[in-house]
Amino acid sequence: MDLNTIETVLRPRGRADLPDWRVGDACLAGGTWLFSEPQPGTRRLVDLTSLGWPPHTIAAEGLTLAATCTIAQLDRLELPSDWIAAPLVGPCCRALLGSFKIWNVATVGGNLCMGLPAGPMTALAAALDATCTIWAPDGSERHLPVMNFVLGPQRNALRPAEILRSLFMPTAALARRTVFRRISLSPNGRSGALLIGTLDPAGTFALTVTAATRRPVRLAFITLPDRDALARELNHAIPAELYYDDVHGRPDWRRHMTLHLAQEIRDALADEASA
Repeated sequence: MDLNTIETVLRPRGRADLPDWRVGDACLAGGTWLFSEPQPGTRRLVDLTSLGWPPHTIAAEGLTLAATCTIAQLDRLELPSDWIAAPLVGPCCRALLGSFKIWNVATVGGNLCMGLPAGPMTALAAALDATCTIWAPDGSERHLPVMNFVLGPQRNALRPAEILRSLFMPTAALARRTVFRRISLSPNGRSGALLIGTLDPAGTFALTVTAATRRPVRLAFITLPDRDALARELNHAIPAELYYDDVHGRPDWRRHMTLHLAQEIRDALADEASA
């Protein structure tokens, strides 16, 4: 869609080139949402892709993803063999249903900043203990767990003029066993519930719930719980009003599928642990 209110497009080459923020500004990365509907209040675009951030960096400490890393770049990334959580990346990328054109422009950071319940990059980042690096307009930066970054549909923790720079996923999280479950109302529909379970070598179990809820929810257990304990904790952690309600699923259906998929994940990890 043409944005006929845009007067200026800025392409900074470094952090020092970032402009002073003003009303009517918007950051441009992939633009898959920005150009999908009218933006009558937007007058100036700041193109973050011109900053030239490397899309990803693999180090002994973990994986860093630039906010401008595209879904296609993430999907093609080859991770170390001892990062046994690596197979989680592909299903999360494919949960972003879209053409190859969308995959090649939609970004990890954009998916998080939108805060949509069905955003699969939120699920991936939350399940792998990701931390956001945020640039402040005064030249400083702050770090925030992704669980505290996504606040709800189209709501995030960015303050005025702040920019999401990158995500960091630690090696310890990438070395966990994982199980992915997703469901939608139709074969090519938006996620109605997307859950990820992880189990570390010490037996600690964590369950991340997204798509079914207005914001990501994460439950942690010292050991793998039994089915009844898991159901009790889910019911306690997710009140009825936290389940999302839109054309892609009613809250009662999302709640039922959350409980069902959580039990599937729990059983799958229990089988792996006993094998």
